[in-house]
Amino acid sequence: MTTPLRDFLEIPYDKLEEMNLQIKADRTARVPAHKFQEARMKDLADEKRIKAVTVCFSDLEGRLHMLDYDKKFLLKSADNLTFDGSSIRGFSQQAESDLRLSIDWPAFYWLPADLFGPGKVLVFGNVLERDGSPYAADMRGKLKAYTEALYAKDGLVCNAANEIEGFLFKGRNAEQKYAETNCFEFISTGGYYHSLPGDVLRTFIDGAAEAQRALGFANEKDHPEVAPSQFEMNYAYTEASIAADQVLLYKLIARQVAQKLEMTASFLPKPFTGVNGNGMHTNLSVARGATNLFWDKNGRESLSAMGWDFICRILTSALDLCLILNSSVNAYRRLDPHFEAPNQIKVSPIDRGAMVRIPIGNERSMRVEVRSIAPDANPYLALYGLLRTGLEGPLDPNADDPANIRILPDNIYDAIKGFRASKFAAEMWGEWVHGKFA
Repeated sequence: MTTPLRDFLEIPYDKLEEMNLQIKADRTARVPAHKFQEARMKDLADEKRIKAVTVCFSDLEGRLHMLDYDKKFLLKSADNLTFDGSSIRGFSQQAESDLRLSIDWPAFYWLPADLFGPGKVLVFGNVLERDGSPYAADMRGKLKAYTEALYAKDGLVCNAANEIEGFLFKGRNAEQKYAETNCFEFISTGGYYHSLPGDVLRTFIDGAAEAQRALGFANEKDHPEVAPSQFEMNYAYTEASIAADQVLLYKLIARQVAQKLEMTASFLPKPFTGVNGNGMHTNLSVARGATNLFWDKNGRESLSAMGWDFICRILTSALDLCLILNSSVNAYRRLDPHFEAPNQIKVSPIDRGAMVRIPIGNERSMRVEVRSIAPDANPYLALYGLLRTGLEGPLDPNADDPANIRILPDNIYDAIKGFRASKFAAEMWGEWVHGKFA
């Protein structure tokens, strides 16, 4: 009997979930970063069956980029990783191409081998200038720095949960092949919450949800959505910087699982006319310690004064934020009130056409739901924009007045115009990023 030539790490899903949830708990408990680094580098050194480390970062548009580093090389060179920034949309010019990657060791994931290949682990990184200072277009670093500053100053913790909808189409690479086929094909015509246990859509959802659980998402429920071949998998709220990482991992997992089934998972906001589009409803709350600062049993809709100010600030700056939340031409095709899409700049506990909704909540779950955000938005850019606006933005005390309803732009050109003209957006992003993103 021959000896296997390769012996790479493969961890069962239940063990993966346990390991990744522990890392997530340590991350939210703010275990010092150097302790994470020591522990993970020891894991890499001791576990001989790990061959490579996938280091991830996001460009200005929110596209996920991945570099695989040989484990032995990474252990020696983790403090000196560089890449060509001129090849990344929204990053450096050719004349100033070299950028650095700083590994964010708390954002470390043990991976399911059937999706990512055996012997691999994943970690997120932040992008730095050549001199080691934060890179202005790295929105992940900006979001992390902002939330850490809030905690250091006032003990505030910003929580988020994203409800990400997608479509499942027949065939691999259906989006790339659209120019040839001129169509997308549904794999199911079932409706909301309706799918036979063994059909392809259910098989896909089951596989993707299993992988999410293994990565520590703490799943809550999953189901087909309103439109044919549409899906949504919901998971627990967590700190905003972790939540943003999970948005990119959610889409990566969905695409991997779909590809194994000879399908395509698509997060285009509106790939079809005549049916509901894809949204990424984003639930936000702010806590101090164990206290949810948005909860007030006696408040209007059980929302605190701080929560109402948070909403009013977002409504006040709705036109300034629109391009951040809807950054593609396709996103504006989704903002159609005939298909439950939120195009009205207002707040409501029940009206799903409102930009902001107040879901039913309690002292633990009370939150604000921003509904006008598309799934192809940059999650770091969007969460930073919403949180900073909700906490610090200009406040029109009448922004939640039902008689004061405005409408979001119905095309990207008007959204770009509003974004360019916004002094608040320029201040929030900085002149260079503000101009480059527009």
